Amino acid sequence: MSGLLFSKNRSIVTSMRWDNLRLDDDLAADRDTDGESLFPAARRDVALPLIERGAVARTFDTPGFRGMTFYEVQAKSVVNRVPEASRMPFRWTINPYRGCQHSCVYCYARQSHSYLELDTGADFDTKVVVKVNAPELVRKKMASPTWPGEHIAMGTNVDCYQRAEGRYRLMPGIISALKDAANPFSILTKGTLILRDMDLLAEAAEVTDVGLNVSVGFVDKELWRSVESGTPAPARRLEACATLNERGLRCGVLMGPVVPFLSDSPAQLDAAVSQIAAAGATHVTPIVLHLRPGTREWFFRWLGACHPGLVGRYLDLYGRSAYAPKSYQARIAGQVRELAEKHGIGRPKPGSGHGRRTAPRPPAPREAPATLALPRPPGVLPPSSVSRPSAPPGPAALSPALSEQLTLL
Repeated sequence: MSGLLFSKNRSIVTSMRWDNLRLDDDLAADRDTDGESLFPAARRDVALPLIERGAVARTFDTPGFRGMTFYEVQAKSVVNRVPEASRMPFRWTINPYRGCQHSCVYCYARQSHSYLELDTGADFDTKVVVKVNAPELVRKKMASPTWPGEHIAMGTNVDCYQRAEGRYRLMPGIISALKDAANPFSILTKGTLILRDMDLLAEAAEVTDVGLNVSVGFVDKELWRSVESGTPAPARRLEACATLNERGLRCGVLMGPVVPFLSDSPAQLDAAVSQIAAAGATHVTPIVLHLRPGTREWFFRWLGACHPGLVGRYLDLYGRSAYAPKSYQARIAGQVRELAEKHGIGRPKPGSGHGRRTAPRPPAPREAPATLALPRPPGVLPPSSVSRPSAPPGPAALSPALSEQLTLL
């Protein structure tokens, strides 16, 4: 790859202990949903692990990448189907990376690293799997006669615009493939690198629905440095949101996570929402921190080191559940709703959009069975004229059910 042609790098072929993730021995398991094989015949004579044993482990002796190891793999598929039992309002995702340099101590996706026999703490932050053939696989999928052309969500596991993307440049190829197929998609990110692809996103928005959201849970600089040290500063993320909106690419904000006792005071919430409004966000969706296995242990380790006085209060709040009590979540949702109305989030601004036509709305999401009433997930605002996006929704606004998965960022 041209992005890897530079000095002071080291590459080795390694044999990771990922044999427990073998695919089915039957050759049918080595096929995509359209029935076409994704590997040459010579490589179909043995069962393959989910991540190939012949991954290339690469390190870079450059600022921003020291201490990192990137496992470059030839993926079998990157357009992944969401399990049918999921409450997500979309059925397909693309995740070109596993592991994330953003190092958010609360990241929901940490547990997935344990499937690779890597730990969910430091390994998740420093050992990133890179699916180097992702753009080619997306283009192949879009060309398949059996592909239904449904909405694809990106950024719902780890950030597709983490710093590694600056070197591997997978997203331009992925976006181009989706654009050429006029396939609707959405992106959620903490990475300001999304601005690199702004022109490409604008081209895609001319032919299909493009939903964009940045993730900014708080604007406190000290908390940012402590809890999400690998991300751009909140102010820079909001500048990216403003730039996208000025370009005519409607962008909202996932205000998550709201961190109990550290970013949830009335003054802190007001500061965050006022700056989100100043960025021209089309909508804001607050999400309260939740702590699932794999994340919970890493977060409590950080909490004990940085805020030991809060450990007892967190055990009271999260002792019996991964989620904060519903009463707490409802209070945060109500406060943010009022602040959004106060600061005018969602109100049309003179001259906004630069005359760009509104992209077509995405296909209707899957409906739950008529006999099943889905509860509103924790910390999500009910629909309102202020918080509802006035443009095609991004991942934080597609459906209340989506919020549960997006707290990872």
